[in-house]
Amino acid sequence: MNDIEELQRRITAAMDRVAYGLEQLSGAASGDVAEVTRALEDEKLANAQLSERMRVLTDRQEQELGALKEATETTASRTQELDLELQRLRKANAELRQSNQALRTANEAGVGEPHLINKSMMAELEALRAIRAADVSETNVIIDALTPLVSSAATGEDA
Repeated sequence: MNDIEELQRRITAAMDRVAYGLEQLSGAASGDVAEVTRALEDEKLANAQLSERMRVLTDRQEQELGALKEATETTASRTQELDLELQRLRKANAELRQSNQALRTANEAGVGEPHLINKSMMAELEALRAIRAADVSETNVIIDALTPLVSSAATGEDA
């Protein structure tokens, strides 16, 4: 009977130690769960902030891309306009050379024909108009290229 009581006491003591160990584990586990939950909430908040930053950066990039695309289209349009004016200038200069050659030939022959003089003057006027139009187109291209630089410099000085 003594042995039974001793065994019962030892079993009870072992059961108490097991219960105490389980309490320690469950206490530590609930503390760990709270810590893990808190860390998860922190990560969710950080993720939401990063998502918002990403959205803002994406919007800004799309706006800048649209502005660059518009500037590129404007520059391409101005360049095409300049090219057309230069072609017109080349054509007018070719006509002027031909008219002047015809006028020189007529003067060498001693025949002063008024219609050749008028034709030469018209070609020269057209060449002057073409030069003027080409200058205006070239100036517009230069202004379009410099405007963003001046604007950014002015913004930089204001800051």
